[in-house]
Amino acid sequence: MSGIPATARGLGLGLMLAAALAALAATVAPGVAAAARSRASLTEIENDVMCVACHESLAVAQSPEAFSERDFIRGLISQGLDKQQIENQLVANYGPAVLGKPPATGFNLLVYVVPPVLLALGIAALMVTLPRWRRRSRLAAESRLAVGPPLDPDDARRLDEDLARQL
Repeated sequence: MSGIPATARGLGLGLMLAAALAALAATVAPGVAAAARSRASLTEIENDVMCVACHESLAVAQSPEAFSERDFIRGLISQGLDKQQIENQLVANYGPAVLGKPPATGFNLLVYVVPPVLLALGIAALMVTLPRWRRRSRLAAESRLAVGPPLDPDDARRLDEDLARQL
């Protein structure tokens, strides 16, 4: 290495060090980002769970049980659990009534399936009945224009004479 100037050796060493740091940052950064993303917050969880005593959202509940639930959640957050793990712990302690949204299994699945099906049926019913209603109203309007039988030829002649005098 004696033939390489000291500045070139320092530059090469600096580049290798920079490359090693960049490689280290590339491997550590996704893990740090995932940890930051998965970290739950109290306000995020409060909006999704209920107070089991007063049956209100935990975000607005003011009962002693609500304060107890919040303390329990804070303890789980301090343990580093993510949102799903905390919700699982809440269900284990308080039962499924603690969840703001029922799980999409069994009978609860109807909550997620029935409204869209009813909406689709309503739209289909309107698509069938609206053209019929419009057709009926058009026919009714046309039938109102034709008022009675045609005029007798003598009556038609007299009407023409009367109209001619008024002009």
